[in-house]
Amino acid sequence: PTNDGFYNCLDIWSTFLDYLFTKAKGRPSEIQAIIDRYKDALMSLVSHILQKLQFKYNQTQLEELDDETLDYDEETEWQHFLRHCLELVAKVAEILTAETFQILYTPFQEAMHIYFELERHIATGTEKRRLNIRGENDCRRLHCSLRDLSSLLQGLGRLADHFIAEKFRERFSDGHVLIERLVNMVVYGSRVKLFELTSTEQSVLQTDLIEVHAQALAAIKPFCHWLLQFYNESSSYPDQRLKFTEMLTTLLGAVTRLFDQSIPDKISHSAAHLLSSLVSTVRPNFLLQVPCIQGLYNSASQGVYRGCIQEIQLLLYRSLSLYLLLPWNNVPDAEQDWASRASHHQTFCHQMAAPLLHLKDTSMLINNKVAQEEAKPVLHTCLRLLVDWVEGVSGEVVKAKQICYQSMADIVNITLNVFPVFIHQPEVLEDILAFFLALFQSCRVQMGIPFTEQTIQTFMALFNKEQLAETLSHESGAAHRVIEKFLKILQIIVQEPGASFKRFLPSIINICIEYIYPVLAQRPSPDMKQVLYELLHELLMNNWRYFFKGSVLTALNSKEETLENEQQFVAIMQSYGQSFLQTDITVFRQNLESLEKLNSKWRLYKKPIFYSGMQTQFMNVLLQVLVHKSHDLLQEEIVVTVYNMASVDFDRFYGEFLPQFLTGCERLDGTQKNMLTSNFKPEKDLPTFTQSLQRFVNDLRYYRLLNTGLPEGSVQFS
Repeated sequence: PTNDGFYNCLDIWSTFLDYLFTKAKGRPSEIQAIIDRYKDALMSLVSHILQKLQFKYNQTQLEELDDETLDYDEETEWQHFLRHCLELVAKVAEILTAETFQILYTPFQEAMHIYFELERHIATGTEKRRLNIRGENDCRRLHCSLRDLSSLLQGLGRLADHFIAEKFRERFSDGHVLIERLVNMVVYGSRVKLFELTSTEQSVLQTDLIEVHAQALAAIKPFCHWLLQFYNESSSYPDQRLKFTEMLTTLLGAVTRLFDQSIPDKISHSAAHLLSSLVSTVRPNFLLQVPCIQGLYNSASQGVYRGCIQEIQLLLYRSLSLYLLLPWNNVPDAEQDWASRASHHQTFCHQMAAPLLHLKDTSMLINNKVAQEEAKPVLHTCLRLLVDWVEGVSGEVVKAKQICYQSMADIVNITLNVFPVFIHQPEVLEDILAFFLALFQSCRVQMGIPFTEQTIQTFMALFNKEQLAETLSHESGAAHRVIEKFLKILQIIVQEPGASFKRFLPSIINICIEYIYPVLAQRPSPDMKQVLYELLHELLMNNWRYFFKGSVLTALNSKEETLENEQQFVAIMQSYGQSFLQTDITVFRQNLESLEKLNSKWRLYKKPIFYSGMQTQFMNVLLQVLVHKSHDLLQEEIVVTVYNMASVDFDRFYGEFLPQFLTGCERLDGTQKNMLTSNFKPEKDLPTFTQSLQRFVNDLRYYRLLNTGLPEGSVQFS
């Protein structure tokens, strides 16, 4: 099934369907014509694909697919094969939903029936529970059935979009039946715990049973939008609302049992993702009254889930936090019960971060190495959790951010106070700065200007020249990430419009140009350089008046703006120029785009300070880059930048710059230089200029190559 011919066949069908859908888009009659003409072929295609991917029919070939080694797309060979198959099935379902659903549902029902029957074959005794299926053929058939059930669950999950929005009512019956079956599978799996069973084929069947349970949970996740629509539509129908409530509480009762340490991580991980989707998408107003959800909050606050892997913990705790922060669906604002939820969230937050709150007395940490070592894991665990919570409300309503920040206010102050204690320990600084970066990105308004200023003052006072040099001298990744996060925080500050933050600009420029840039200029450090230049770009884009004083009246009268802080502006431009001498193509592209954006918004190239003192140097460097082909991937962008600089005064470019540039070019004689100058036609439109510049560069390279091959002394270079 993995040969190129099979994948080519899938690609051809996919392309053909894309063509038909594009042609018929917005025209129901065309779509109906496609259905009438190709229905039988498409149904046959879906049937054959499903047969191809089922172990029931194709075990020998499918067992050959590697399901362990991940490729560049983080997929195994089996996952790659299955995804390609199901994507084409889902594409057919766009026009033949009911028919495709039926083809999928029939083998799903058969495999699900076998799955439900397994409870009858559980043998109990003094030893561990075991699956009483011993025959080799029986085990093989069960293995195939379970593998197929997992695949079909994924296929049904892919059809979720065809049961929502305008199709919800039309396909409600099928959707309701399917969701009920999926919920029953999850309830059954959580109750019977088939993944605990041993058998004569323990390793194979246990893996299969774990996969089925995880995929059943995963299949419900894309139907969360269906559940939301069911919740909204049932608001006026008590009997339907009761059905929804029973379905959701039953599902939650099964899901919340799957975070015990004895549960396989794959199942717990899938359950955590489903819970997160239910909380963030459906968000009914009654969950705090559901006993299993109450138990989840209590267990989390008591540390019951600390044995789970960290990703599961973060997903679980984020879900519990978000349910208290996000507005409930289908509920007026006056009935959102914000006060009670804010109190509940603060209590929950303080319970989860209790060890960090115990660090309030920083005097216990100063000069106490033992206490500092004990505090490190506390800071790491608690701050990572809180970063996840803060990032969770980014882009959400103001009320959610207000409650979130109010819950953390004490923790924020404590974290800022312990910052100086760990100033020489990059691995701790990384956690602290990650927390503050998340706050600045999501809750800056809620922090308030005074505290924001206090925080920035603290950071800038502690990150003096010596401290930054010490941090940069560390070869650890944590030290580099500390600098990156610090620069990202400063990047947010320089974009603030308020006058209170403008007073930090001189210090920020000094930190960038005097402290950090000289060290980075001598190192590869591409990630840090990118962040540094992003900061400088935002500083210039958002604080142009710091350098060029002027007003609307000045612009209307075509008067030149007054240049202030010239030395700092020149230093920033010089750092840009230096980056064009480096081999890093990412930084090169980034700064080229930055110059173009500055010119587009602020007419950088026409400013006297740039035009008179820098333009020649920039164009010289960019032309040398073209000649040496060191950044050939950016040839088009470089030519456009040179054109925009030259267009300020074409006469100067052709009359002064080109001759000066050629004067500095080695291994060319006078005749060749004259030829190069005369062949560069003084055109002013971009297409012709581009052709002329490319020909100029190619001819220059040719002359140099020609001269290199001639006997020494035969050419008199000028």
